[in-house]
Amino acid sequence: MFVIALTGGIGSGKSEAARQFSTLGIPVIDTDLIAHELTAVGEPILEDIKRIFGADFFNTDGSLSRAKLRKHVFNSPVERLKLESLIHPAIHEHALKQLAENESALKPPYQILVIPLLFENNRYDDVIDKILVIDCDESLQIKRAMSRSRMTESEVKEMMAAQVTRSVRVNSADEVILNNGSLAELQDNVTAVHKKFIKTCIVKQ
Repeated sequence: MFVIALTGGIGSGKSEAARQFSTLGIPVIDTDLIAHELTAVGEPILEDIKRIFGADFFNTDGSLSRAKLRKHVFNSPVERLKLESLIHPAIHEHALKQLAENESALKPPYQILVIPLLFENNRYDDVIDKILVIDCDESLQIKRAMSRSRMTESEVKEMMAAQVTRSVRVNSADEVILNNGSLAELQDNVTAVHKKFIKTCIVKQ
């Protein structure tokens, strides 16, 4: 099994890059999507969240108020650690299960594992073969993040400051895609990196 960790800062274009890998026939597992699935209405982990953080972080329909909880834990390292210790092991377990299932059923040349906070979390080090960083100018990050969410510019900047720096991500990567241009340019870059990964997998085999 050959696994590429895909990461990047907020607003860098990780999700779009992952979608394009998927169109190329590569299985994509997104840890953010797993987190949303695990915290959907009816999932058992919600009861643990309510027990630890209280009912104030839930909407009237029983769903988790993600924005409210995110803001709460963002401002408190202690509270953030509580949430991470609760949900990260479950996300990790589900991700490994999906990787194994894809390997057994599809036998792909490689798989993409999207991990937004890869460098803040060493939980996946033993399954990752290479790291792909989606990078862009910080001013563009802010613009994209604001356009896709209800976050203000100051909130986006705070989130960026809480993540590892752009230089750390780029210098830690095996491959970097600069995503400052158009969607077509990103598609071309993803295709080029995909071909490179295919060759790497063949050599490894």
